[in-house]
Amino acid sequence: MSRSTQENAAAIEAAIAANDERAFEASVAGMSPFEAKNLLVSYAKEGDRASARTLLNAGRGNPNWIATRPREAFFLLGAFSLEEARRALSLPLGLAGMPQKAGCAERFQAFLKAHDGEPGAAFLAQAYDYLVGEGFAADDFVQEWSQGIAGCEYPMPDRILANTEAIVNRYLVGAVCDGQAPAEPVDLFATEGGTAAMCYLFYSLKCNFLVNPGDRMALMTPIFTPYLEIPHLNDYDLDVVNINATTDTADGEHAWQYPDSEIEKLADSSIKLLCLVNPSNPPSYAMDERSRKKLVEVVQKHNSNLLIITDDVYGTFVPRYRSVFADLPRNTACVYSFSKYFGATGWRLATIAMARDNLFDELIGKLPEAKKQVLAARYQSLTDDIARVRFIDRMVADSRLVALNGTAGLGTPQQVQMSLFALQELMDKEGVYRTQMQQLVTDRLACLWKSLGFTLEPDPLRAGYYSVIDLGLWASRLYGDDFATWLKKNYASLDIVVRLARDTGIVVMDGPGFDAPDWSVRVSLANLDIDAYEQIGTHITALLADYAEVWKADKAK
Repeated sequence: MSRSTQENAAAIEAAIAANDERAFEASVAGMSPFEAKNLLVSYAKEGDRASARTLLNAGRGNPNWIATRPREAFFLLGAFSLEEARRALSLPLGLAGMPQKAGCAERFQAFLKAHDGEPGAAFLAQAYDYLVGEGFAADDFVQEWSQGIAGCEYPMPDRILANTEAIVNRYLVGAVCDGQAPAEPVDLFATEGGTAAMCYLFYSLKCNFLVNPGDRMALMTPIFTPYLEIPHLNDYDLDVVNINATTDTADGEHAWQYPDSEIEKLADSSIKLLCLVNPSNPPSYAMDERSRKKLVEVVQKHNSNLLIITDDVYGTFVPRYRSVFADLPRNTACVYSFSKYFGATGWRLATIAMARDNLFDELIGKLPEAKKQVLAARYQSLTDDIARVRFIDRMVADSRLVALNGTAGLGTPQQVQMSLFALQELMDKEGVYRTQMQQLVTDRLACLWKSLGFTLEPDPLRAGYYSVIDLGLWASRLYGDDFATWLKKNYASLDIVVRLARDTGIVVMDGPGFDAPDWSVRVSLANLDIDAYEQIGTHITALLADYAEVWKADKAK
């Protein structure tokens, strides 16, 4: 080995050591990946101050796009609502009445004609014609929109507004059921984003004795970190079994699917609850048909009382996506958020979908009498016939600690925007928006992997919203198994995450925080422009090359 090569390797080793702040890494390792991400952003900004580089935060799942047409419709609809309010009552200093129902549809049509050509007008006219054609009563939905967008009444019904529920139900058929409506009616609970939906589900499962401390539950991993963390809180204290996506492709890449042997763990009837994110977060792959069929078989033959929560927020990024909810509707509560697809994280829009005939209600009905008495006391302010209060309505009450059930529900302006988002998709018969959205993330993903030196083959199951880069696997491919073994022996998996933040201003998330493989990172394809992903791949490649130089120097000693 030449003297200059040795000196170069020594310089790289010194640089790595200088930036390898063990105390910082130890603090990050003990945190949730999302809290760690915030700390890494601060760490990256320290380096920004001393250079002209730009912070590239690929740790965020917040998209950098928005759906404009439903928003234009929302703002124009607000103008109509104010006209309706002033028509009911108009006093000085902006005091108006409440929009009235009688004749509102006719006035709405006149309003749209008067505002023809303005942003949102064509969308609203198309939406009006679509809903009338689908059998919706015009005065009913126009009244719901005009009062709802004004936010002048508590939500009624509190679970979800009637027309909003019907519209969103139709949307979900395409979004998560591959266009095939479930045989049984489906009820919805509108929530403050998918995070609220998760909280409400776990809380009501506990309150209604469907899960109890010490019970066994399963997680299909890798998975969104809160699903890993919530079961271990002292509120729940559940015994968790992991169902691991460990299948590989023919060339040794991760396929992110579930072997039969993993799904067969669910045949154990002591497992009461299963949670999955599908398409997965962070791998961003939909469960394949083989795995779905295996899951259905195991549940139906061996564990028919298994309760399932499926989080399908990324389903619209996969062509012809089909949820577990479509296959096992009686067992399943489906969480769907509008935040990613429509660029609406700040709106906090989601729903919990449940079949009207469901296992949750059945198991509550089979509880021992002593527990039924506890629940009768809990929900006594709702009705004198507690047995008839369904689980989905108990969640509504529990979301306001029961005592405030009369003021429960997602804000009505939010529900109006939700219905407009759903209508965009229902009216887009050619799927133009969905095609554009899927292509946007696909192009970013391809750019990232090209800069890493790989070409991704098309995969109809890949959502592409995130990408997991298995640095251990990649190190073996580039420099051999000996290097990968040395890397894992001598450095913590967080080293490269911390070095990227400190040295390059790039923030990614540590894969093991999602139960992804050791020495893996999650890159969000949602929140940066395409050129940024070329920079990210280039810097990751360069960092691995730095480690390889140290390894080569080690071998030469």
